[in-house]
Amino acid sequence: MPSEMLIVEDLTLLLMDDASGAIPTAGTLYYTQGGAVLVELGLAGHVRVDEGDQGLTGIRVHAVVGRPPQDPVLRDAYKKVSEKVRGVQTLLIEIGTGLREPVFDRLVERGTLRRETKKTLGLFRTTSTTIADTAYKKALLGQVRAVLIDGAEPDARTASLIGLLSASGSLPNLHRSVPWSGKVYKRAKELERASWGAEAVNSAVLRTVAAVAAGSAAAVSS
Repeated sequence: MPSEMLIVEDLTLLLMDDASGAIPTAGTLYYTQGGAVLVELGLAGHVRVDEGDQGLTGIRVHAVVGRPPQDPVLRDAYKKVSEKVRGVQTLLIEIGTGLREPVFDRLVERGTLRRETKKTLGLFRTTSTTIADTAYKKALLGQVRAVLIDGAEPDARTASLIGLLSASGSLPNLHRSVPWSGKVYKRAKELERASWGAEAVNSAVLRTVAAVAAGSAAAVSS
């Protein structure tokens, strides 16, 4: 059993619809999950960035020598960062690609998610993953709401979660628990800009959305 919940696990829960288990922003989930892992590595002192060291792929990320994390998900990401110094945009893809299922597996193992396999027409197997521990997710949403609605000062972890939610464009999907407003948008953007990991997610998501939009426009005109 993994010990402590990672930011990427909490973020994945917040992104999921309670009833269906669907993630509205699934197309760019790897950027968001990669960003969550990078943020956690940074908060724990396993990686560092030099604000003046920026290339075409964003701020360059350095592994802190001799500081490998114990958690297997974080350790794998740390190894990727250690291979060579790269821009954060590149690392988002390298770390986030393939991360969805391992994160889901951890959450199922914890009992936070429920995975069910059914047969359709007696032939086809379909697997669904839904929220099992709604109380835990409700507590997470309470922390987010306290910051964005009630004006509470967030700790580093909650600030990172909100920044990543903002960067992924997913905050409006939480409107039932966190009513969407200009005030919420502004506060979330402030926390996003305070985190280089969240900002990188935002840039990557926007770039993907722009590419999809361009592709759709080309298909319509052809």
